Amino acid sequence: MAAPQDLRIRALECLVETDPARKAAAVAALASAARAGLCTLDTQAELTAAGGIPGRPLKPELVPPRLVGRRSMVTVEGRAMLIHALAHIEFNAVNLALDAVWRFAGMPAEYYSDWLRVADEEALHFSLLDAHLRALGSHYGEYPAHGSLWEMVEKTSGDVLARMALVPRTMEARGLDANPALRAKLAQAGDQDAANILDIILRDEIGHVEVGNRWYGYLCRQRGLEPRSTYAELTVQYKAPVMRGPFNLEARRQAGFTEEELDDLRYAVDRISNSPDE
Repeated sequence: MAAPQDLRIRALECLVETDPARKAAAVAALASAARAGLCTLDTQAELTAAGGIPGRPLKPELVPPRLVGRRSMVTVEGRAMLIHALAHIEFNAVNLALDAVWRFAGMPAEYYSDWLRVADEEALHFSLLDAHLRALGSHYGEYPAHGSLWEMVEKTSGDVLARMALVPRTMEARGLDANPALRAKLAQAGDQDAANILDIILRDEIGHVEVGNRWYGYLCRQRGLEPRSTYAELTVQYKAPVMRGPFNLEARRQAGFTEEELDDLRYAVDRISNSPDE
């Protein structure tokens, strides 16, 4: 019988895999092995990536967000382009969860199991969207996509506190806000299968943002930092995207945002709206 492999080393191996289907299958296999107790876990190991990060296919071509095309939801191609954009987000989300597992040493064991669970669920989301994309006569890689989510992953690679603050709590939390309107568009266009997939994604993404909130809170307590002011400082330091409404307040509450944090969001939006430069 083969000796158990370290969970973080295997997460890094999944991360550098370039084929999306093989990556998703590898993540599912790793999560299953971890649940069965077949992986070791060295939380203190400082690992080094031997391959390119993240592993991704030659297509889709990555372009600035403004160059990602859009079409009307009344056409099959329009729906395919939207599903493609969502599939790309989920593929990147698999990578960012795997990166959180292998990159940051010295966290509690539960941190690594949390982020492996997130990677497993993101891989499922990608697989569901990829299958639906194929049902529409398309495939992942057919249309251009943007890399803004992974850009923030790279920016925060040196500090787990910044990563927890600005990737799950900022970039991924925007998905909670966008999901209901996208779901409504797809349902109105008669694509109930896609709408059902977005229901699954919203349910799971609330949990993923909660993981980020929980570990952000843990790190702030560990470092003696006040969470709200620290978050405001990090958004400036790392040039995080400006938050714009509308916000899915109930989903954000379920994901662990406090009422004070939601007030901060509203205040920021009001300040931007009333700025003479806008």
